[in-house]
Amino acid sequence: MTLSITEDIRSITELKRNTNSVLDQLHKTRRPVVLTVNGKAEAVIVDAKEYEKITTAFNMLKLLLPAEEDIKEGRYTEAKGFFEEFKREKGL
Repeated sequence: MTLSITEDIRSITELKRNTNSVLDQLHKTRRPVVLTVNGKAEAVIVDAKEYEKITTAFNMLKLLLPAEEDIKEGRYTEAKGFFEEFKREKGL
């Protein structure tokens, strides 16, 4: 989802005047559109399906953060050691 500086930065005025055109571009390219007010970025609009993908990826990342912290803190067991201990405890 790379931003195209020449195509994906639009003013709020342009959005008001050409809403359908901006939305068509958004759906066609799947790239976000940066909306500006007085030349400064004010908001970003994203295609609904792309937003769902971003949200899903972000939620997955949040689930992985505790595991990464465990690894940093040394709270893990190598797979081989884990399975050996598991078999021993279960009498396998």
